[in-house]
Amino acid sequence: MGHKMMKKLAGKFIVFDGPDGCGKTTQVRLLASHLESQGLEVVQCKDPGGTVIGDRIRHVLLGYDLSEMDVRCETLLFMASRAQLAGEKIEPALAAGKVVICDRFVSATCAYQGAAGYDVRRVIELAPYAIGDTWPNVTFVLDIDVEAGFERMGRKSSQAGRNRKKNSGQQPMFTDAMTDAMEARPMEFHRRVREMFLSLPKVYPRPVHIVDGRGSPQEVHQRVLEVVQKK
Repeated sequence: MGHKMMKKLAGKFIVFDGPDGCGKTTQVRLLASHLESQGLEVVQCKDPGGTVIGDRIRHVLLGYDLSEMDVRCETLLFMASRAQLAGEKIEPALAAGKVVICDRFVSATCAYQGAAGYDVRRVIELAPYAIGDTWPNVTFVLDIDVEAGFERMGRKSSQAGRNRKKNSGQQPMFTDAMTDAMEARPMEFHRRVREMFLSLPKVYPRPVHIVDGRGSPQEVHQRVLEVVQKK
């Protein structure tokens, strides 16, 4: 990566997203390491959370039965955490010319709350109240089928839907959520999430690249780099 490319990437905002088990966290780390090796300053962050205030909101989203939470409340909590992350971490880093790489962003709310029946257009309309104009320059959606994602997380697809009646309705989107909540999400919900991610390039206000998430981490990383180097 030459000096010209480094100059183009300085001050850019990159997001990795995708269904559970897609490998986004690994790709955040690999791209950050690569860019740092090229002399760029990189800030890594995660959504929701990533700040003291955001982590408190994250605790609410992780530690409670979301089946009892109205989808509008859930969506606003995600946006509240995101607002703090944008104001405290992302915007100052971008202004300083650093590259920001984030694990999930508005794209995740579109997919997960969209899969739960919330209008994706409303999510996109709501987002500027939280993030202003701080949209990613590019969002990478790592695509992987639901069964493969479960396998990567050490779970069986047959576990999906367990205790479904107890935890019906809105479900947590995080891999570090309670085990029973994770298992309570039916496979059909996971499939809808994947479909929502795949539809994002048509509706999202900033570029979304669907990247094949199959193969080794290095193989996926090379696919990501091919896109980055064209920017």
